[in-house]
Amino acid sequence: MSTQDTARPLNVACPQCRKKVLWSEDNPYRPFCSKRCRLLDLGAWADESHRIAGEPAMDETDLDALLARADRDDNPS
Repeated sequence: MSTQDTARPLNVACPQCRKKVLWSEDNPYRPFCSKRCRLLDLGAWADESHRIAGEPAMDETDLDALLARADRDDNPS
Protein backbone atom coordinates (compact mmCIF):
# COMPACT_ATOMS: atom_id res chain seq x y z
CA MET A 1 0.00 0.00 0.00
CA SER A 2 1.42 3.35 -0.97
CA THR A 3 1.51 6.52 1.10
CA GLN A 4 -1.01 8.09 -1.26
CA ASP A 5 -3.54 5.30 -0.55
CA THR A 6 -3.34 5.81 3.21
CA ALA A 7 -3.47 9.61 3.00
CA ARG A 8 -6.75 9.75 1.05
CA PRO A 9 -9.78 8.48 2.99
CA LEU A 10 -12.07 5.98 1.32
CA ASN A 11 -15.64 6.96 0.47
CA VAL A 12 -18.20 4.15 0.29
CA ALA A 13 -21.94 4.08 -0.34
CA CYS A 14 -24.11 3.32 2.67
CA PRO A 15 -25.65 -0.12 1.98
CA GLN A 16 -29.06 1.14 3.12
CA CYS A 17 -29.53 4.65 1.69
CA ARG A 18 -26.57 4.81 -0.78
CA LYS A 19 -25.32 8.10 0.76
CA LYS A 20 -21.55 8.55 0.45
CA VAL A 21 -19.82 7.79 3.75
CA LEU A 22 -16.24 8.35 4.83
CA TRP A 23 -14.71 4.99 5.82
CA SER A 24 -12.77 5.86 8.93
CA GLU A 25 -12.49 4.95 12.57
CA ASP A 26 -14.38 8.18 13.37
CA ASN A 27 -17.55 6.57 11.96
CA PRO A 28 -18.71 3.92 14.46
CA TYR A 29 -21.50 2.82 12.08
CA ARG A 30 -19.37 2.07 9.03
CA PRO A 31 -20.20 0.94 6.39
CA PHE A 32 -23.52 2.62 7.24
CA CYS A 33 -23.95 6.38 7.45
CA SER A 34 -25.90 6.33 10.71
CA LYS A 35 -27.30 4.22 13.51
CA ARG A 36 -30.72 4.42 11.82
CA CYS A 37 -29.44 2.85 8.57
CA ARG A 38 -27.60 0.17 10.54
CA LEU A 39 -30.78 -0.72 12.46
CA LEU A 40 -32.91 -0.73 9.31
CA ASP A 41 -30.50 -3.19 7.73
CA LEU A 42 -30.48 -5.38 10.84
CA GLY A 43 -34.28 -5.37 10.84
CA ALA A 44 -34.35 -6.48 7.20
CA TRP A 45 -32.16 -9.47 8.08
CA ALA A 46 -34.33 -10.25 11.13
CA ASP A 47 -37.57 -10.33 9.13
CA GLU A 48 -35.81 -12.27 6.34
CA SER A 49 -36.16 -9.55 3.70
CA HIS A 50 -32.41 -9.99 3.18
CA ARG A 51 -31.23 -13.54 2.49
CA ILE A 52 -28.13 -15.27 1.27
CA ALA A 53 -29.01 -17.39 -1.76
CA GLY A 54 -28.49 -21.10 -1.42
CA GLU A 55 -30.09 -24.49 -1.36
CA PRO A 56 -33.44 -24.60 0.43
CA ALA A 57 -33.33 -26.30 3.80
CA MET A 58 -34.41 -29.95 3.81
CA ASP A 59 -37.25 -30.95 6.06
CA GLU A 60 -37.43 -34.30 7.84
CA THR A 61 -39.47 -36.05 5.10
CA ASP A 62 -36.97 -34.99 2.42
CA LEU A 63 -34.13 -36.31 4.56
CA ASP A 64 -35.91 -39.66 5.11
CA ALA A 65 -36.50 -40.02 1.34
CA LEU A 66 -32.86 -39.21 0.61
CA LEU A 67 -31.64 -41.81 3.13
CA ALA A 68 -34.05 -44.44 1.74
CA ARG A 69 -32.81 -43.76 -1.78
CA ALA A 70 -29.19 -44.05 -0.62
CA ASP A 71 -29.97 -47.40 1.05
CA ARG A 72 -31.54 -48.72 -2.17
CA ASP A 73 -28.52 -47.60 -4.19
CA ASP A 74 -26.15 -49.37 -1.76
CA ASN A 75 -28.12 -52.66 -1.84
CA PRO A 76 -28.85 -53.55 -5.49
CA SER A 77 -31.22 -56.51 -5.98
